[in-house]
Amino acid sequence: MLALLKREISSFFSSIIGALVISVFLLITGLFLWVLPGDLNIIFGGYASLESLFYLAPWVYLFLVPAVTMRLFADERKMGTLDLLLTRPISEMQIVLSKYLAGLILVAISLLPTLLYVFSVVRLGNPVGNLDMGGTWGSYIGLFFLAAVYVAIGTFSSSLSDNQIVAFVIAVVLCFTFYTGFDSLAALPGLKSMSETIRMIGIDSHYSSVSRGVLDSRDIIYFLSLIFFFVFLTKFVLSNQKK
Repeated sequence: MLALLKREISSFFSSIIGALVISVFLLITGLFLWVLPGDLNIIFGGYASLESLFYLAPWVYLFLVPAVTMRLFADERKMGTLDLLLTRPISEMQIVLSKYLAGLILVAISLLPTLLYVFSVVRLGNPVGNLDMGGTWGSYIGLFFLAAVYVAIGTFSSSLSDNQIVAFVIAVVLCFTFYTGFDSLAALPGLKSMSETIRMIGIDSHYSSVSRGVLDSRDIIYFLSLIFFFVFLTKFVLSNQKK
């Protein structure tokens, strides 16, 4: 499993994919937070806060993570190497976890440079250091879990097709549905009595809860359960492929 994980990580950084993902994420967030005028601009907002980053990042990852994960299995299927991989002395779950962790590590690396934003906002605060660090670290934890779910969804989507574009579209639709789709569904007049239950199925309510700096075990269990669910589904697809 470790050898496969190293191979996947190496494939990300030996090609343009790794650098491109990190660069695009930093470029988009940097432009909106520091350059382009608008509600998301930290300097124009006048408050020492990184709320703009944690509002924007899930939407950027909504497209960026599927772009990373779409090739994980789709490329193997297209090149015919998936069948060969399945004959190796390694379980389907180990294969899935190797590819999942490789995608997650790349996304986590893209987050690290944003710590410069934290330093910048701390220095720009009046007085210096006037930043809610509890809420900030809570938001980072929430964003990491959100990205982890996106990677799990993207890995599953990639296992469904040998076409990377199809895998990308499926992943974007599923990520969008889980991030904001259930909130939209809960807002329908006919579902008012079930609105809170429906909203709790979606990611946004749990992401918002963790972002307040309070690590509720229910939110952590939700994220881990969703990750396990899509990882298991991916393993199920691979098991059928092996038959």
